[in-house]
Amino acid sequence: MADPSKRWPENTAGDFFVDRSCIDCDQCREIAPATFGDSSGHARVERQPDSPPLLSRALMALVTCPVGAIGTKAKHDLHPVVDRLPEQLDENVFFCGFASENSFGASSYLIVRPEGNVLMDSPRFAARLVRKIEQLGGVRWMFLSHVDDMADHAKFRRHFQCERIIHRHEVHSSIQDIEQQLEGHDPICLSPDLIAIPTPGHTRGHMVLHYKNRFLFTGDHLWWSPERQTLRASPRYCWYSWKQQIESMQKLLDYPFEWVLPGHGYRHHLSTHDMREHLKNCISWMRQSN
Repeated sequence: MADPSKRWPENTAGDFFVDRSCIDCDQCREIAPATFGDSSGHARVERQPDSPPLLSRALMALVTCPVGAIGTKAKHDLHPVVDRLPEQLDENVFFCGFASENSFGASSYLIVRPEGNVLMDSPRFAARLVRKIEQLGGVRWMFLSHVDDMADHAKFRRHFQCERIIHRHEVHSSIQDIEQQLEGHDPICLSPDLIAIPTPGHTRGHMVLHYKNRFLFTGDHLWWSPERQTLRASPRYCWYSWKQQIESMQKLLDYPFEWVLPGHGYRHHLSTHDMREHLKNCISWMRQSN
């Protein structure tokens, strides 16, 4: 719970505030950009929500915050906001909310499919979220892009008896029991509509998930930059090999997508043509910065 005595002085005066426990994960700024802004290493309230829709988005950011750094002076009913999570993004793809501090506030997603639902990376194991996922059909597979964004994967495994999928290069001693450990650098067809694509770079065994030629779940490999209005990756957040990350990015040109859905960074939707052009520009920029 946020502490009013530790609120940042940069907050705009009013009901909502951000305290000093903020880890600058970006969730609040993406969920409620009209309310929250950047303040050199942490979020702040830039403008107090002044309408029911803006209040609803600000409360969703409060619920999603992985460290409880967002607080309010007034007491608000959170049930309507919680009931909207997971939040539908497009077709049968949902944003889970309830980010976890253990994954530094990474976004996770749920794909609802007749063949069995897929949980993309791990949200916080929150009882209300778990009940909603149960109502949507549970979880068959949990696809783990890389070791950093696993969060509460073991709790989801125990509860749903889902099979976890990760690349073998991400496996260490404490997660050797993960059910499916993929190998190699070639794309792997998990089902007719799901392709696991190894994308070493950010980490050695990083993978992205391609779904229905429309959705690309990118973990920490690729994201949308609202400042530059294009797709971006960053050598600053590359823990293994920038050279291999560039090569991995080139591989993605073979896979059309409209949505980029990252763990960290902003999600975005464009036409497949426009996404491809942005991806080509991103690769060109990466090569120049190498």
